[in-house]
Amino acid sequence: MTLRTIESLGSLHGKRVIVRCDLNVPLKDGQITDDGRVRASLPTLKALVEQGARLVIVSHLGRPDGQVNPKYSLAPVAARLAELIGSPVAFATDTVGESAQAAVAALADGDIVVLENLRFNAGETSKVDAERVAFATELSALGDALVSDGFGVVHRKQASVFDLAQILPSAAGLLIAAELDVLDRLTEKPEAPYTVILGGSKVSDKLGVIGHLLPRVNSLLIGGGMLFTFLAAQGHKVGASLLEVDQIETVRGYLAEAERLGVKIVLPTDVVVASKFGADAEYVTTPADQIEDTPFGAAGLGLDIGPDTAAAFAAIIRESKTVFWNGPMGVFELAPFADGTRTVAAALTEVNGLSVVGGGDSAAAVRILGFNDDQFGHISTGGGASLEFLEGKRLPGLEVLGWQ
Repeated sequence: MTLRTIESLGSLHGKRVIVRCDLNVPLKDGQITDDGRVRASLPTLKALVEQGARLVIVSHLGRPDGQVNPKYSLAPVAARLAELIGSPVAFATDTVGESAQAAVAALADGDIVVLENLRFNAGETSKVDAERVAFATELSALGDALVSDGFGVVHRKQASVFDLAQILPSAAGLLIAAELDVLDRLTEKPEAPYTVILGGSKVSDKLGVIGHLLPRVNSLLIGGGMLFTFLAAQGHKVGASLLEVDQIETVRGYLAEAERLGVKIVLPTDVVVASKFGADAEYVTTPADQIEDTPFGAAGLGLDIGPDTAAAFAAIIRESKTVFWNGPMGVFELAPFADGTRTVAAALTEVNGLSVVGGGDSAAAVRILGFNDDQFGHISTGGGASLEFLEGKRLPGLEVLGWQ
């Protein structure tokens, strides 16, 4: 793996260093509900501060679609960063305007400023190359070098991720290097037994990962909303559960390929079926091939794997040496349907080897359910980026940093 590191930039003392972080944290009523991505940025930021660099932190938050929207302001993130890093953090109320220019001009060695949400400027995510380059050029005037450390966006060809890295001297931060090291271990000679657990709502989001990893894994455990397309592929009725009819034939092909390769695709033997989507729904546990035989009939909605399945998954996970998990096993945000995800997460904490939580909803789930980050080998900050890496796709935000 080739990747330009911070060392390649030489001495950064007194230099204005733009740090592209991924501070896209969940907010509720203006309060951060999970600061994992902020904490994951700290090693790189502290290393640069120790060098005496002047840090200009840029990030996106949510999808404001190129419009200024206070709902997506990074102000709460700047405040939380100041608490975590233990020193003042300035905040600019725009991206490249008067506030940003004044805040950057006022920086002394070791100082930090966070600029407002990059996506308030339409140029950040534009599909038109010239528009992205124009915004990246404006950003470049605020820095002498770029440290790219937002792993969650390296699969995106965006101004601050791709174009800016070609304008300024650029290198990867410590977080990106750590993420790539872990993902490399998942794809290049992983220690066996190797188990991958996939959940989440749509099987279509995971098809590339399934296809790329099947020849590499020993067991593939399927949960979440995507399990119902697998059950339908086996000829079972799934009631009103989430189903991607157009993916049934593709799933059948993967089931046949797994059998040919000797890979175990483990599907749920029982599921939790509810009368509706809600914490106050009536629900029962039923065999996976009898979903429409519950009191709810064809209106029954599968919202979690059942306890027998969760126990079986946990046993396989604990016996594994390498485990990658992406996607909750059920609607963990609703208490009656969180047990499957909780059981899988607990099993990952007992792995005698490498256990990786693949970002996104999985990372949110383990924290919401009360687990600590250090109970796992690694919690990725990039759900989509991790999946695309594991699919073998080219990631523009890494290639521009010399990765190949």
